[in-house]
Amino acid sequence: MLSRKRLMPVGICLAALAALTLFVGFALNVSAGQNSPKEKIIDQVVQYLKNKNVKIADSKLRDMASTVYEESQAYDLDYRLVLAVMKVESNFKNDAVSSKGARGLLQIKPSLAKYIAKDAGGRYEGVHSLHEADNNIRLGVYHLSNLLDDFKTVSAALHAYNVGSTRAKKKPFGNNEPKTRFTSHVLKEYQKNIEVLPESD
Repeated sequence: MLSRKRLMPVGICLAALAALTLFVGFALNVSAGQNSPKEKIIDQVVQYLKNKNVKIADSKLRDMASTVYEESQAYDLDYRLVLAVMKVESNFKNDAVSSKGARGLLQIKPSLAKYIAKDAGGRYEGVHSLHEADNNIRLGVYHLSNLLDDFKTVSAALHAYNVGSTRAKKKPFGNNEPKTRFTSHVLKEYQKNIEVLPESD
């Protein structure tokens, strides 16, 4: 009969083998995650932002790209459209403030932020919170998604995003698509983005 002392090395070897198997499995999962379609798109968005001369730390740049992609996916929006709105609204400047008080990357007004923050999964804790990239993006994507639901077409939703939904409803364009300086600029940027960035899954 084998003694306990002779069984111990066998047990240690089995434990080591199990640990090695777990480690290899974890490493493979991490590697697969890094090469997933989502991560590849985020990598491309990071490079896109660098090409637009967005000068922030790489970690913050990746956080921005991830938030744009993930929030867009959550509301079934094309992330390339969100980037186009961001380009026209703030030129990717997180500290941007408009003459009418809209703030941050997607130019959110404090009054709008107060109204939608809870439903959007964001927050409003004073104007400084609108200069937090992830929060601003979360609010902006939620707002754009609602406008697309209400106004049905991209052009009409963009017009409402620019002038406010109340004003947009007061002056409907009928069967014609709204064609303003803002909508034209965003759609032009959107087309550029479609040409250089892949469609999401």
